[in-house]
Amino acid sequence: MAIFTVFGNPVAHSLSPQIHQAFAQQVGVELNYTRSLTSVLRFRRAVAEFFRSGGAGANVTVPFKQQAFDLVTYVTTRAQQAGAVNTLVPLGYGQLLGDNTDGIGLVRDLQKNLQQKLTNRDVVILGAGGAARGVIAPLLEQGVASLTIANRTIEKANLLVEKFGQPTLQACRFEQLTIPTDALVINATSASLTGQKLPLESDELAHAACAYDMMYGAQPTAFMQQARQAGVAVVQDGLGMLVEQAGAAFQLWHEGAELDTQKVIQKLRKTIVG
Repeated sequence: MAIFTVFGNPVAHSLSPQIHQAFAQQVGVELNYTRSLTSVLRFRRAVAEFFRSGGAGANVTVPFKQQAFDLVTYVTTRAQQAGAVNTLVPLGYGQLLGDNTDGIGLVRDLQKNLQQKLTNRDVVILGAGGAARGVIAPLLEQGVASLTIANRTIEKANLLVEKFGQPTLQACRFEQLTIPTDALVINATSASLTGQKLPLESDELAHAACAYDMMYGAQPTAFMQQARQAGVAVVQDGLGMLVEQAGAAFQLWHEGAELDTQKVIQKLRKTIVG
């Protein structure tokens, strides 16, 4: 039986085993998907030991995505653009391919599950950290009209603009943010993990047609509450992104697999809400 795992810290509450088991049932394959708690100092050794013992593939979550990028033999274009790896594919002879499925997971959730148009759409990303960096290129590839990166400090946002070098890309501080009418606003900050509200005016946020938080939980996040109070029509968390990025990883390990991700999202939603 093929063995897969997710490396993380913390990792006890990871939904990855449930998601990949559900995918396996859909396509009729048997696998064992585990959780691997490790540390920054032990991560490289843990990965090596897992694949030496016959591991068939692995996911990587915080805080190891940058380390994974540094240890793999090859990276895909989207992992190179993200500067981080969340999926490991063994190539044999100790070699690993590193991919990043976060961005495509977001795009698939927005387009397929939320029916959100991205082509010629004004998009705002809140935050300029690793989560933002991982989704910029996939969003740009959809032909967005503009993509604004808003952050507490302008320096980090400017670095991302310089890295991707696209004329549709711009940066600003939260206080300077002007949200275009009918824009898609994506929260890529970690504020929702601590329940912090972002420094956004309700009148400004009200211009958005869709507010999307990359975080998820049993209750609406602080950002989702802000958006609903502002009257945004479509407000959604990142559970669908989690499932879609997992689906993209599963398809790397099981070529040609056709997955019903919406069914898995619905099942997990019921589990989380309780």
